Amino acid sequence: NPQSLVPSVSGAVEVLAVVLLLLILASSLDDAWIDARYWLRRLRRPRGFPARPEASARSLRQLPELPMAVMVPAWHESDVIAAMLENAIHRLEYADYMLFVGTYPNDPRTIAEVERVAARNPRVRRVQIDHSGPTCKADCLNAIVADILAVERATGREFYGVVMHDSEDVLHPLELRYFNAVLSHHDMVQIPVVALARDLRHLVAGTYMDEFAESHAKEMLVREELCGSIPSAGVGTCFSRPAIRALWESSGGNPFRTDSLTEDYEIGMRLAELGMRSRFALVSIVEDDNAPGAPETPADTLLSVREFFPASFRAAYRQKARWILGIGLQSWRQVPLRGRPVPVTYMMLHDRKGIVTAFVPPAAYLVMAYMLLLAWGSAAQWWPPGAGGLFREGSFWNALLYVNGALLAVRCAQRAYFTSSIYGWRQGLAALPRMVVGNFVNCMAAARAWRLFLAHCLTGRPLAWDKTAHQFPDLPLPKPALQPLPQSGLGAATLSHP
Repeated sequence: NPQSLVPSVSGAVEVLAVVLLLLILASSLDDAWIDARYWLRRLRRPRGFPARPEASARSLRQLPELPMAVMVPAWHESDVIAAMLENAIHRLEYADYMLFVGTYPNDPRTIAEVERVAARNPRVRRVQIDHSGPTCKADCLNAIVADILAVERATGREFYGVVMHDSEDVLHPLELRYFNAVLSHHDMVQIPVVALARDLRHLVAGTYMDEFAESHAKEMLVREELCGSIPSAGVGTCFSRPAIRALWESSGGNPFRTDSLTEDYEIGMRLAELGMRSRFALVSIVEDDNAPGAPETPADTLLSVREFFPASFRAAYRQKARWILGIGLQSWRQVPLRGRPVPVTYMMLHDRKGIVTAFVPPAAYLVMAYMLLLAWGSAAQWWPPGAGGLFREGSFWNALLYVNGALLAVRCAQRAYFTSSIYGWRQGLAALPRMVVGNFVNCMAAARAWRLFLAHCLTGRPLAWDKTAHQFPDLPLPKPALQPLPQSGLGAATLSHP
């Protein structure tokens, strides 16, 4: 009987609504506090000073070059690795660098693609892992670092910086020149990650545009100011040679954690514990006013790593599940909160809240749908109004609805602003409906992360490298910015690495 069932169901739904309301309030206040810290930082800047610092391309080009190593771990990347390497070689305005690509013996297609590029470009060096894949990205990176140190011993030349990249990355032409300029004062430098723009119909891929725009233009700056250290994004990260050596020695030859799916997350904290400095570099590269072909959009002027992110719902939540699994679940055991400064502990809790809050928006949508259905049925006199009354006009909980509504408006304004600052106002407006899509992606990702983590805890089965299929943009290759290095005779390397 609907008339007898509605009051009891409504009471239970109202209790659930209160729980969701409190969770949303806590998460929203957390986000609003980070917003406030960012905007206070902006207000403290001198009048006329740009929101994004600028670096002169001419000044970067005038600095003497020091040798750089670029690490690219690759597992089943035959579709993109050759295009990525060729694009990097043609675009980078730097001469003294080498690309170290890690491959597995049971991945012959990727090996063939890397060898094809290396045959024409002696700056590409393939590092073959001595065991089959997939293991994890950290295992591949550790083998590459071992090979970099072996090359140093063989040549007598030390690399000034070691840069992390993935096989789908589009590198900025002046990236290595910027690292060359700032490594004298920092041991780890992270540049922003920017999702390559998609058209408005790609709702899932668009969520990456929005989330990275806000995270890397606002949250990373607040984190750096509060904590004095930042996490690596896994790409676009440059380590000084002393940092790599310290990580190597402090870990017994395993600078990256092989028991984590997000080995990059905690490496900034490890460097801070070793007394080393990190920096998040949110800068625009400014050419001379009369330079031909000057960039026209904020995304072009920003020094960043650019890449395509998954466009399908399933691929997106599987990729994000790996991030949530590593940062939100594994890190409770691997990166404990105890003994850390309060700001660091706070930001770590901020990172981990998604293991709970990811489920809140879809649940809130269902509660809201039920409330609307209840009101509609009551207006049609199909059943009496719900009996709960917790949200009656003038009640505390009703007032809290308005508070959360105001905080949601702030959240929407922040997302639209930061997306617009990189991609323009149309994408900024499109970011608002994409927030709903992102909520469902994150919910599915958290559910998958919990399932994998609990299965791991119950069975002891290791968590393997959950591969994401990558896509590289179809970019025309310009004339190489600089001539390639002469033949080094180093060739590929096969290492024994535990």
